[in-house]
Amino acid sequence: MTAHPTPACMHPLKAISFLRMSGPGVLLCLLVSGLAIVLEGAETHLLGKAWLESLNLALLLGVLIRAVRTPGPIWAGGIRLCARTLLNVAIVCLGASFSLHAVFYAGPALLLGVMGVVLFSVVFTLLIGNAMGLPTHQLLLVACGNAICGNSAIMAAAPVIGAKEKDIGITIAFTAAGGLVVVLGLPLLAPALLSSPNAQGVLAGLTVYAVPQVVAAATPFGQTALHVGTLVKLMRVLMLGPVCLALAIFCSKQSQTRQDTMRGASFTRLVPWYITGFAAMMTARSCDLVPDIALAPLSTTATCLTTMAMAALGLSVELRAVLHAGRPLALSVFLSLLGLVGASLILVRLLFGA
Repeated sequence: MTAHPTPACMHPLKAISFLRMSGPGVLLCLLVSGLAIVLEGAETHLLGKAWLESLNLALLLGVLIRAVRTPGPIWAGGIRLCARTLLNVAIVCLGASFSLHAVFYAGPALLLGVMGVVLFSVVFTLLIGNAMGLPTHQLLLVACGNAICGNSAIMAAAPVIGAKEKDIGITIAFTAAGGLVVVLGLPLLAPALLSSPNAQGVLAGLTVYAVPQVVAAATPFGQTALHVGTLVKLMRVLMLGPVCLALAIFCSKQSQTRQDTMRGASFTRLVPWYITGFAAMMTARSCDLVPDIALAPLSTTATCLTTMAMAALGLSVELRAVLHAGRPLALSVFLSLLGLVGASLILVRLLFGA
């Protein structure tokens, strides 16, 4: 019989292979994050205030680096690890900052309002994209990405609707660019329109695509806005399951067999593991299972990992793909984003009167 390596022998080899594949990209994201933190400190020292937080700076630096020189294959594994896995771990750690009491305190009005904004955004985007003549797959991906959570929603919906790699890549590029505009513009726009930190946080949670970007957009408004914004954003993310299920049912009517369409709609796609982890951490905090001494380290870990994720997201924005995409897709994303912001502002004013 042929001798097979034992798990104990395989483990070091796998670890070395993992480091070779992911180490350079992770180190690059770490360096970009470190530079962003240094620049934020320089802002505070020279201007008395950090107008751009390290999270935003990491995103911008990543975009600039990608525009000047696209990272080669040696960097891709680590960048992907930071943009996905580390980002999701950060979200799970962030769950320790929340208590179910906050969800109950938010009340049914806010939850129903979030559901209404998501539904409006999906329908509005479908109408706009259809009028622009956007292909069906791109149209559905844009609707899910804008309404729910950008890249994560696109990647979850893609196998359900059978989208091609080309459609996925171009749509992700546009949602990343749109998310960049919102996350940088919201700290300037929100104070002029809304005076309450709660209202500003809700607006950030309703309009920004990704959870770490919500953190970046809401942080300038204070800790209250940060917590409320993240809570609202996670309410949006929880809509991913119902929306993907609706897409699966819709697409099953367009295909020959229901099984072919539903194959990609597994539970882990409909409810991402980091949402389950966040809910578990939040539940543990609510039940006093997370000691107070662990809260500060978990918060610091979440911030550091989020900054690295923002750098990775910036390094993933392909500006050339954005510039070479067709006008229908560009207009659909832009008008959809305007509709989302408008509907969110109306909801916030109805809820807070400010």
